Amino acid sequence: MQRNDGMKRPAYMEIRKGMNRYMKKLLITGCNGQLGRALNALYEGNREYELINTDVADLDITDVEQVLKLTGQVKPYAIVNCAAHTAVDKCETDGDNAYRINAIGPRNLSIAARRYGAKMVQVSTDYVFDGQGTRPLTEFDAPAPRSMYGRTKLAGENFVKEFSDEHFIIRTAWLYGDGKNFVKTMLRLAETHDEVRVVRDQVGSPTSAAELAKMIAYLLPTDNYGLFHGTCEGVCSWADFAAEIFRLAGKKTHVEGITTAEYEAGTPTAAPRPAYSVLDNYMLRLTTDYSFARWEDAIREYIAQM
Repeated sequence: MQRNDGMKRPAYMEIRKGMNRYMKKLLITGCNGQLGRALNALYEGNREYELINTDVADLDITDVEQVLKLTGQVKPYAIVNCAAHTAVDKCETDGDNAYRINAIGPRNLSIAARRYGAKMVQVSTDYVFDGQGTRPLTEFDAPAPRSMYGRTKLAGENFVKEFSDEHFIIRTAWLYGDGKNFVKTMLRLAETHDEVRVVRDQVGSPTSAAELAKMIAYLLPTDNYGLFHGTCEGVCSWADFAAEIFRLAGKKTHVEGITTAEYEAGTPTAAPRPAYSVLDNYMLRLTTDYSFARWEDAIREYIAQM
């Protein structure tokens, strides 16, 4: 929309114009990503919360003044940061930008959350660990990132702890939802391949964005602040996950399990991939009675709805 002087109306003015002043506002960044879309689907028709959706075109989270201005207009109940530089390999050569988005962005949002009395939700990753373990990692295990992506996401966590009084930091892994993801890649390959080669020596917990959105919605009204792990229950390899995707989708494509070394020989990666990405949702068990769905049930529901 243009003003009479021909200048583009700032995004926050458009957002402010359409808000319902009687509902609690959830300011969502990265609204077009998988988690952002899952949150929108979950809260559709909700009469208590109104989602104020922003993406990079609406809000540059790396600009603290822009963040403060928008937050001051919206005065949200909570800020949910779904924005991130998630191109793991590109982060290795784009470190400055990765730090701006993954660290400075959460810092700016946390500064705004404190100033305007909002809760802060920061989504983080298993990449803050070295991925070399053999047991599920809890929130009490020490981070040791091996990639630029992991280092920048850990820096973001630390900024949230420093600048936000009331925060939920949620580490997740192997996320899939409405957008580009492993599930859709496998189904696309199944259309043209009788066999696919998938890594068998990297294990984790495939996690539905819909399940992660439910966890966020569960925690938001509470004062149970802190660091949480949030992944679906159960463990599998990428090869196991691919085989289950094909089975549920009725595809005949065969999965050949290969090692990480075999995969990287044909497709080199700039950033090291975690061999063991299993997170233990320990804080959820200690402080709540909430639990995630098993990964097999979540992927079954996801494919049934495609």
